[in-house]
Amino acid sequence: LARGFTAGLDACIRNGADIIVNTDADNQYRGADIEKLIQPILKGEAEIVIGERPIDETEDFSPLKKKLQHLGSFVVRKASATDIPDAPSGFRAFSREAAMRLNVINNYTYTLETIVQAGRNKMAITSVPIATNPELRKSRLFSSMGGYIKKSVLTIMRAYMMYRPLVFFTVVGAVPFIAGVAIMIRFLVFFFSGAGNGHIQSLVFASTLMMLGFMTFIMGLQADIIAANRKLLEDIQFRLRRMEFGENTDDEQ
Repeated sequence: LARGFTAGLDACIRNGADIIVNTDADNQYRGADIEKLIQPILKGEAEIVIGERPIDETEDFSPLKKKLQHLGSFVVRKASATDIPDAPSGFRAFSREAAMRLNVINNYTYTLETIVQAGRNKMAITSVPIATNPELRKSRLFSSMGGYIKKSVLTIMRAYMMYRPLVFFTVVGAVPFIAGVAIMIRFLVFFFSGAGNGHIQSLVFASTLMMLGFMTFIMGLQADIIAANRKLLEDIQFRLRRMEFGENTDDEQ
């Protein structure tokens, strides 16, 4: 799906599209809502617009799926620093400039990664309420809810690691480091009370945990430098696309 989405964006850009609308192939979304979807772009209020489905009123969604949709959207909002209420929605509109800036890395789905990317790159993104059609067939993207959750979690984590690596690795490294400090304090209490000889293993364990936490933080620093280089490459890619395809069709005529 992600590769198909990327190929579609590229084809639209090459053919001079000023606004690109993406919809799913299962007839879930209504074509009549396209006009509503592109209005924020036409008004200059946003570069990316996502259709917000009435999840709680959708009869085709089970109670579990509704809860998972809300939970997944909440996690994406936190990871992307946006207020998009329906992150998995595939009904979207992109300005030409936004389409030239987007880069989808994973091969599974574009929905979550593009929101995190847009939010962390300070692109103007919003949502509009839309209606949906009755379900005609089951999704072909995933065979089970468990598989979908697993892949979605990995996608969100990977996207967040790409755009906020220092924060991610600092939080991960803080867990063993703090645990090591706590065990070290415990050892020092025993040591100064004259009972340190029987707790040497605590000192070794604490040192190992603190070293692990520190190494994870160093990995975060390295990843942050790589992320800075990636931003430079993305900017170069965007400028090359503008040189190759132009800003819009009106500029070429």
